[in-house]
Amino acid sequence: MKFKIILYFLCALVVFGAISFANEKMLTLNEIMDKVEKKYDVVDFSSYFIQESTMKAMDITDVASGTIFVKRPGMMRWEYDKPDRQTIITDGKKLWVYKPDDNQVMIGKAPSFFGDGKGAGFLSDMKLIREKFTVYFEKINNEHDYVIKLLPKEQTIGIAKIYLAISKTTFKIKKIITQNEYEDENVIELINSKFNLNLDKSLFRFIVPEGTDVIRMDE
Repeated sequence: MKFKIILYFLCALVVFGAISFANEKMLTLNEIMDKVEKKYDVVDFSSYFIQESTMKAMDITDVASGTIFVKRPGMMRWEYDKPDRQTIITDGKKLWVYKPDDNQVMIGKAPSFFGDGKGAGFLSDMKLIREKFTVYFEKINNEHDYVIKLLPKEQTIGIAKIYLAISKTTFKIKKIITQNEYEDENVIELINSKFNLNLDKSLFRFIVPEGTDVIRMDE
């Protein structure tokens, strides 16, 4: 009798699982990207991040963390607090990389650092993903996330491919994995993203402190 009860229970689980799977709507790639674009069609957002950068040839991995602030159009601020303090700021045109512990700021043009999706620049405009990349499913059986692969439509220095892990429930981007032609890898995990914070534009400009060494990157 116990065996029959157990067998019935197992059969019920299988049938219920099959019904649930059948009822789950399988989204197309374009539908997923539409939902991601809609999710990030906001004035601004911020997120805590953990970044792992690996140089494959030298087998070296560096780990950093901090907070990213993004405001449309094209404005970004990456505040690193570990292992060293560093702030990367762009107003969409100009770029500042400030290292307070070294009393140094590097100044250049934003497109050279964030253009064509480099430096996760597409976070400031999600429509750039389908504009600049060909998008593919990488894994559709991941339990919690959609994993998609981005290949640049035009050859881009420093980017061979990008992987995005996208939440199946919120459509937030949870992880960005960028690989170059040497298979070096940069992994950015976005945690606790918050939207529509009414960030002031001054957050995306930088006034060089008096006495700071200035290095021009485009000279």
